[in-house]
Parts: sequence; structure tokens; C-alpha cells
Amino acid sequence: MQKILVSACLLGNPVRYDGASRPCAAVQELVGRFQLVPVCPECLGGLPIPRTASEIVQTTPELRVMSADGEDRTAAFLEGARRCVEVARREGCTLAIMKAKSPSCGSGAVYDGTFTGALVPGDGVATRLLTSAGVRVISENDVESWLVECVGGGGNRER
Repeated sequence: MQKILVSACLLGNPVRYDGASRPCAAVQELVGRFQLVPVCPECLGGLPIPRTASEIVQTTPELRVMSADGEDRTAAFLEGARRCVEVARREGCTLAIMKAKSPSCGSGAVYDGTFTGALVPGDGVATRLLTSAGVRVISENDVESWLVECVGGGGNRER
């Protein structure tokens, strides 16, 4: 059975910064069809639950992730991303389904660092590292189209 790395909050685990979860029916429907490997990069990086919200405030010349109250959380985000890659490699995951817009897990768009809810093009810290390690990353919003791709692609779930 194919193993897929999944943001733990999408499976209903209360690991988000606010102590909540974001269960996703499309992801939960994969239980039994695939072996889901839950991760929370922020928890893996040592951040507590709950915690103040964080956003990527700078990507060049160096990445900087800050909390809404001004704490530099870059090191924790990088450590959590590194540990996600370790889990993906250990478990043989070539696909990850990660939480959209998250500063750790977002793919394609993340919050802009102003804590106003505005989005900018980009990827979260863990998503960047997973992608550079050869893991395909999609968000929960892409699960249904990914399933169609698998069925339409002759059942190749690694695509």
C-alpha cells in the first residue's frame, strides 16, 4: 500500500497554532486506500500547541519566519521541515498532502508576513524542503484531481 505524508491537522489532529484541527473529508476518505503518515512540521520543530501564529516575513536574502508577537521562529520551522523530509524518506513517501496557505505546509500561496490574511505566491518551509528532496507536494484542495489523475493515468499513484 502506498504511503502518503499528510499534514496531521487534515486528519483531525489538533496540532494547529490555535490548538484546532482542519479535518478534510477528501483526505480522510483516503484512509484504508493508502497508508497515511501524519506529520506536523511545526510540532516536529519543537513548537508548542497552542502557539502564536507565524508567517514567512522574508525569503531573501535569508528565510525568516516570525510569530505575530515578534519571536523569530525560523530555526524551529527549518528543523520541522528537515524532520518531515526524514519521515518521508524513512517511510518511502513520494507524495505529501499538506495544509494550504500554511507557513510550513502551503503550496503555491502562503500568508504574506503581515498577519492580515493576505496571500502571496510561494511555498511553506516544509513544502520547499520536501519538494527539493523529490517529494511531490499537493494541498488538500488538490486531492480529488490527484485521484482522477491516478485513475486516468493507468493507476500510477506515484505521479
